[in-house]
Amino acid sequence: MKKNQKTYLLLTVVLAIWGILGFKVIKTVNPDSDQNAEAVVSKKFKPMEFKERDTFSIVAHYRDPFLGTLPKSLTPKKPKRTLQKKDTLPKREILYTGFIAESSSGHEIFFLTIDGHQQLMAKNEVFRKVKLLSGDLEKVKVHFDGRTKTIPLTQ
Repeated sequence: MKKNQKTYLLLTVVLAIWGILGFKVIKTVNPDSDQNAEAVVSKKFKPMEFKERDTFSIVAHYRDPFLGTLPKSLTPKKPKRTLQKKDTLPKREILYTGFIAESSSGHEIFFLTIDGHQQLMAKNEVFRKVKLLSGDLEKVKVHFDGRTKTIPLTQ
């Protein structure tokens, strides 16, 4: 073969290889949108089934190579006992704010503020689980949550 023929043959081979590479690069950068749309529509989504992996842990109970000591025993520590607090009832705000007495019938009415709500109460009357037991000008006795409490007059 002549020198020129070899050059032309090698030039066509090189151009063919570069053409194929260029075509593949252009095809991946600018894909044909119609073919991909059909491919996506034709496939149905099926989620993968995941299997739970078997887990393990490595426990190294061997002698320390630097200190020459064995590890401390890994006995479980006993939890500290905590004293269980008794269920405390929610604190009630009860104030004795005044007193009215009818002179003709001797009927007494007391002004009590229970949890921010003012209420007129007579003896043995109940409001929000608070029972008025007795009272006078200076103090009242109420019963709530299983307790009896004396409340002085507030100014």
